[in-house]
Amino acid sequence: MKNVTLAMDEALLERARGLAGRRKTTLNALIRSLLEHEVEQEDRIAWAKAGMKRLMDEAAKRSDSADTPYKWDRRDAYADREDRLLSRHERPDLRGFGEKS
Repeated sequence: MKNVTLAMDEALLERARGLAGRRKTTLNALIRSLLEHEVEQEDRIAWAKAGMKRLMDEAAKRSDSADTPYKWDRRDAYADREDRLLSRHERPDLRGFGEKS
């Protein structure tokens, strides 16, 4: 693991130390976790953009080759992940209809 030196405002540093203390972790672990989250989010955004581009390209190909325009269906977005496409009847908690704890 590499070491990195950061420069930050003293007030921010004190607040960050307080946050780390309340979360019962170290400032180092808190910063590492925040950076990890940001990098993962960037990866998810890139994955989503690539998926949307693929859907748009497929839709364009379908509409070019057919006499009628292609009508997009939300299931197209989940073609490779059909198991994630659940109705609210299968997952009532998704829409606030589930049992409360």
